[in-house]
Amino acid sequence: MTQTPLIDPRSRRARDRARRRRRLRRQRAIAAAGALVALLVVALGAHSVMSAGRRTDATRTTAAPALPARSPHGLPLGRPPLRLRTSGAPAVNVALTSPPRGGVLVNLSSGQVLWSHDATTRMPIASLTKMMTALLVVQHTTRAGRALVTRAAVEQQGSKVGELPLGRRVPVQALLAGLLLPSGNDAAIALAQDVAGTIPRFVAMMNARAAALGMACTRYAFPSGFVDTDNYSCADDLAELASVDIRQPRIEAFSRLATVAVPFPIKGGRLFLNNNNPLVLAGYPGITGLKTGYTLAAGECLVATARRDGVSLAVVLLHSPNPALQAKALLDAGFAAISQQHRRDRSSTAPTPTAAKE
Repeated sequence: MTQTPLIDPRSRRARDRARRRRRLRRQRAIAAAGALVALLVVALGAHSVMSAGRRTDATRTTAAPALPARSPHGLPLGRPPLRLRTSGAPAVNVALTSPPRGGVLVNLSSGQVLWSHDATTRMPIASLTKMMTALLVVQHTTRAGRALVTRAAVEQQGSKVGELPLGRRVPVQALLAGLLLPSGNDAAIALAQDVAGTIPRFVAMMNARAAALGMACTRYAFPSGFVDTDNYSCADDLAELASVDIRQPRIEAFSRLATVAVPFPIKGGRLFLNNNNPLVLAGYPGITGLKTGYTLAAGECLVATARRDGVSLAVVLLHSPNPALQAKALLDAGFAAISQQHRRDRSSTAPTPTAAKE
């Protein structure tokens, strides 16, 4: 009988340990390979997602149109009628000892800005508000129209026409003159109620018209400007509005006059009104308008327009220490600069003299 040789238990244990180590190494290798594959899959997936996201974002950016600019009242802005610009404008340098808080000098014939100071800063504008009121009145009434004098109109505070007969219908033209020359708050209310029926509806019309004219600084709260709260604009916007107002014959016909007498149903049959525009009263050469304003918050304000040699200028001064003096200085400098520029243009285009032949 052949005997099986005895196996050393220590050798068997050594072989078992070796097999376990080999098995463990194989398991670790498989696990490592699996982990690497998983990482690759995740990385590729993330890359695909990011690429898709970028494509989606790019598509979204291209497809979505930019939101239109809106007025302070939240309405989409239209295209400004004048489109102010500074390029190519002759420089106007006027040393103002105490400049207004906001102002601009504009060539209404071309849109060139000749001088500017904080012209896009929003500020209270007092009775310059009536420039928009007057524009809506001439666009929604006729020369022969008549408006009812309401109690709300008669009881207005601040500057007034006065003598408005309560409960009677009076000529719109007389109220328009009272709005523009003595800056009557009572005339503003009577006209607003005649045009829109109620003050809130008229204010809505004011803000809609301002947005349509591209007036990005402007918000109206009252037809007269007597209320400063939420009633503001800036010099650039008022220059744009002035360019529209002064082209209205019914506005220009009154705003350039120092005094006017209009038919009115009172004793004597006429209403005598005086303009409070200092340049009109001083007889400034070529003056065509336009409007003054004052409250404690707004200070002294003036929009003055003038025309010489086919060129129309407008100066806007907000919270000025001396609007009459500053407006005159700026207009004088503006007309002088344009005249000098025209002379240079003519000399540069003049034909060169040809030498005479012997």
